[in-house]
Amino acid sequence: MATLESVTQEVEMDSAADDLAKLEALFSHPLYNLPTPPVSDGDWLLKVRTKRKEEEHSTQQWLSANEDGYDPIVWNASAKTHPPWLRFHLGISRWQMYQHKDPNLSALTQQLASHRIVSAVQKSGGTQLKLLMSFPNYGQALFKPMKQERHEETNVNLYYFSDFERHNAEIAAFHLDRILGFRRVPPVVGRQINVIKEIKDITTDHKLVTTFFTSPVGNACFYGQCSYYCSTEHAICGRPLKIEGSMATMLPDLSLATRRSWRSPWRRSYSRTKLALWETESNYCDSVKKISPYDRGTRLVDLIDMSILDFLMSNMDRHHYETFEKFGNNTFLIHLDNGRAFGRHSKDEPSILAPLVQCCRIRRSTLLRLRLLSRPSYRLSDVMRASLSQDPLAAVAPLLTEPHLSALDRRLETVIQTTENCLQQHLHHSDVIYDDISEYP
Repeated sequence: MATLESVTQEVEMDSAADDLAKLEALFSHPLYNLPTPPVSDGDWLLKVRTKRKEEEHSTQQWLSANEDGYDPIVWNASAKTHPPWLRFHLGISRWQMYQHKDPNLSALTQQLASHRIVSAVQKSGGTQLKLLMSFPNYGQALFKPMKQERHEETNVNLYYFSDFERHNAEIAAFHLDRILGFRRVPPVVGRQINVIKEIKDITTDHKLVTTFFTSPVGNACFYGQCSYYCSTEHAICGRPLKIEGSMATMLPDLSLATRRSWRSPWRRSYSRTKLALWETESNYCDSVKKISPYDRGTRLVDLIDMSILDFLMSNMDRHHYETFEKFGNNTFLIHLDNGRAFGRHSKDEPSILAPLVQCCRIRRSTLLRLRLLSRPSYRLSDVMRASLSQDPLAAVAPLLTEPHLSALDRRLETVIQTTENCLQQHLHHSDVIYDDISEYP
């Protein structure tokens, strides 16, 4: 006779299988497999340098330096010799960070999750502690350690600019961005790290080493140096040695691919007393649409895509965004730094949707995918649960709690209803919907 526990386990397994089937069906849907024109040479961010004519018959290769801890590597022009991180860099185009069904994605995330770490140093800049990890194949990742438990909501008395950065938010943002069909967040994966062996013992960062200590209960801790939360009171501690965190793929070095930082027109005031201009002017969007680069091309709907992503995950901390300078104004926005997302599930922040509400403009492809994700057969919370279950840290605990997953469905309905309100306010649907997929029925 089956026990209650065994029955419960069977139900959970069936539910997980159903969710995975929904995710597979979603990614197989025509909206996620629209025909795309071939990418021209100028639309790739990077490309392998071609040999000169006099070198055509040579055996030119890239040989790695003989550095401690790194693997000896021989690369040539053949993609088969490139490590996953290099394939990722070479796969970035004008339109997306990676392809919808990128065969390299699995190998890349697997290496982020398990590859031996040969170097760990604190990354400068930003307000909170983060580490730059290097691998034997010369790949690198940005590590953000766990700062609070998954079930903990952000303190209601904290302002958005002094909130914790959450490792699980970085991971969940990558999955949500992919599910929305944007593909503008660099791949992120969860990982457990040994505080001593994989940070303290191998770091060359002398300032970082001085912040290590043993807690009263014997846990290995450190706190680094940063603007916020870098003190013994906010230390990162192992249990007793292992900590978990997010590993985000690094973008190409700025010397190879310069990025431009843009101040968001809907940036918050970052003041406890002042409001931003967009919070006080009802016709604010009219003035934004008159200035470059929002007066032409897709930049405005790109920004609205980003605001929809931020609203769904309740990220209020989008003060700037970046683009690859090579592509000028005609390219996607990079959705970086999502650590302050998923702080509260019990409250939605409608002001995040201000660009959509004030401009009443949205991509047709975005709207159709949102409507698709509102259907029971592709429900957003179910496909997110399935996608996150494939992350290594899901074996420790779900990356998002059920209340956070339910909040995604609730917020999705808000976005769809906001768009419907816009359509009712305008005589012509084309005033609201930017048709980027005119060939789709």
